[in-house]
Amino acid sequence: MSDRAEMRGPVTRRRRTTISGGGGGSAGVKQANGSKWHDAGDKSPQGPAKTKTGDEASEHESKNGEVDREVGVSGQQQQLRNSPKKQRSAVEDISDRLSCHVLQESLLSSASGYSNYRGILNWCVVMLVLSNARLFLENIIKYGILVDPIQVVSLFLKDPYSWPAACLIIVSNVFILAALYTERRLAVGTISETTGLIFHIFNLTCLLVIPAATILVMTSMTPVGGVLSLGVYSVLFLKLYSYKDANRWCREIRQAKAKRLSRSYSCPSVAQSNGSTVQTHVSYPGNLTHRDMYYFVFAPTLCYQLNFPRSPRIRKRFLMRRLFEMLFFTQLLVGLIQQWMVPTIQNSMKPFQEMDFGRMVERLLKLAVPNHLIWLFFFYWFFHSSMNFVAELMQFGDREFYRDWWNSETVTYFWANWNIPVHKWCLRHFYKPMLRTGINKFLAQTAVFLVSAFFHEYLVSVPLKMFRLWAFMGMMAQVPLAWFVGRFLNGNYGNAAVWMSLIIGQPVAVLMYVHDYYVIHYGSNT
Repeated sequence: MSDRAEMRGPVTRRRRTTISGGGGGSAGVKQANGSKWHDAGDKSPQGPAKTKTGDEASEHESKNGEVDREVGVSGQQQQLRNSPKKQRSAVEDISDRLSCHVLQESLLSSASGYSNYRGILNWCVVMLVLSNARLFLENIIKYGILVDPIQVVSLFLKDPYSWPAACLIIVSNVFILAALYTERRLAVGTISETTGLIFHIFNLTCLLVIPAATILVMTSMTPVGGVLSLGVYSVLFLKLYSYKDANRWCREIRQAKAKRLSRSYSCPSVAQSNGSTVQTHVSYPGNLTHRDMYYFVFAPTLCYQLNFPRSPRIRKRFLMRRLFEMLFFTQLLVGLIQQWMVPTIQNSMKPFQEMDFGRMVERLLKLAVPNHLIWLFFFYWFFHSSMNFVAELMQFGDREFYRDWWNSETVTYFWANWNIPVHKWCLRHFYKPMLRTGINKFLAQTAVFLVSAFFHEYLVSVPLKMFRLWAFMGMMAQVPLAWFVGRFLNGNYGNAAVWMSLIIGQPVAVLMYVHDYYVIHYGSNT
């Protein structure tokens, strides 16, 4: 029986320890133990096991007393710890009521360092949309619907059976093949470098002169068709010039290596893995093929190299999105020109004839909004949608057609980043060669603007069949403007100056050419 008491003793003590000592004393503990015995469905201990000895009872009471004392002490300590916190929180609350000001700047002050103006930007966009919606609604009420897609065909063709612009573009293959066969003769040494240079100069000169003379002579060539054909020939001129230089550099490298190597350096083919496709690495003169030449002609770049970076595959969804953008923005540009630009330009002729400067400025500012929107849409249509479509179709890997020109703080940064293919060509084939000859940077930059001014005037004056040099002077005016903005304007002020030159400068040139064209062709009738 003593064994049974000793066996049950630890069990009873283990059950007591699970009961929280909330001040019930020994009786509470015993009652709780009794209820647990009853709930467990066990029989109550009988005989001597039921009554505890005095030592055990005193031991249990002393343990419970210790638990109570520990609980009481911990509660007092908790109250002591909480009371300073409550006092501090009350003091802080009162101090907050007494002082509500701190040393700080207003958000719109530059010293505040605040830069999150997204809400103001959204407000500007909303105001821009609403103001242009009002102008568009006013235009619809005043002129009605002027958009006529059928009329666009007449901009390219006067006679549906005569396609002078398309025929002129097809003839450009003669100049392409002439450059290719000249390089082949130079590669095998049939002709000298001097003779090859003369052939290239003659070919490039004819490339610019023949289409211009054709447009000036042919009366069936429309201005839009002339601009399109001259644009193709201008791009082809830059491409063939780069093709000539790149192959000449390859011959120089071959001649330098021929002095050190006894083996031939002609066209080794090395298989290289690029994603899911395997491409061949071409060396000079293995690149002088029709396939390579016409790939470069249609690739969205002006700078030739023997091995272009290639994308691993054609992404059909990406291609279809770019095609949809091209079609959408083409219709949008045609609609804006017919509905918004043409009536505004027609209404601007009378103030220019009467030299009414107040009305001229008003017409200029009215024309600036649609002209700038059309320029922005054209930028996206050409440099993003169209060039990415061609690049994806040809698996051309270098897709950097523009950079963040909208953040330009100087004029030179804008011209270096809004048209990357032309910028790369100017650096590679014009600007850096001039620096290597000892010409200083300012003269080299001025020469680059001079070449750009020539092509701008070439693309405008020849199709319109009149020479007023407005585009030429507008481009050359960028040189002093770039100096002024870079010298006196910085940061946001420089960026605002760049935007002002884009928004105001282009409408001035447009109105000048339209006015002169109107006076020449329709002045005698009025």
